[in-house]
Amino acid sequence: MASNAPMEIASAIQSASIKRHPSPTHDINPSTVASEKQPVHLSSYPDPDAASDVAEDEIPLSVLNPVPRRRTFGPMPDMRFEQSYMQSIEKAEGWKGVLWITLRDQVLMCFGQGLVYTLLLCGWKHWNREAQFSGHSVGARLRRWWWGVNDWKLPTPKKGGLKNTNLAKNVTEYYEDQFSNAGAD
Repeated sequence: MASNAPMEIASAIQSASIKRHPSPTHDINPSTVASEKQPVHLSSYPDPDAASDVAEDEIPLSVLNPVPRRRTFGPMPDMRFEQSYMQSIEKAEGWKGVLWITLRDQVLMCFGQGLVYTLLLCGWKHWNREAQFSGHSVGARLRRWWWGVNDWKLPTPKKGGLKNTNLAKNVTEYYEDQFSNAGAD
């Protein structure tokens, strides 16, 4: 059986590519000069009227405008979930049960999986964006180790923000100047 495996594979590939309903107008190769050999007959006295015969030189419209091929449906898609789906709907009682099982398995579960996946990705990105590299907690040490293993440059701590005393002093002065006479208005 092992020696026949290549033959079985070749047979399966060949049988999958065979056209079951070939069209003679589209699937047969056109004839060539080599396929139709006819002896040449030359007349010693050519007929002057034969040169003006246009009907022989015309190309038929069926050759110029071939009949378009009918659209055929593609192959059936691979339904790998078909067996589990059939087992699910065999317990259904009536068409409403089949509809509910189909809606649940094919729509709601896919929606739920996508929703959970998206929420996990958004949470992961937010956690990574807000993660701190300073400190002695297990998470900070793990982050520093992971970035060191991957040869990533550790981000420098942000300067400014709420810890910047110059910014706080400027904001305080601005509001005192703007609203110092607010009660007088």
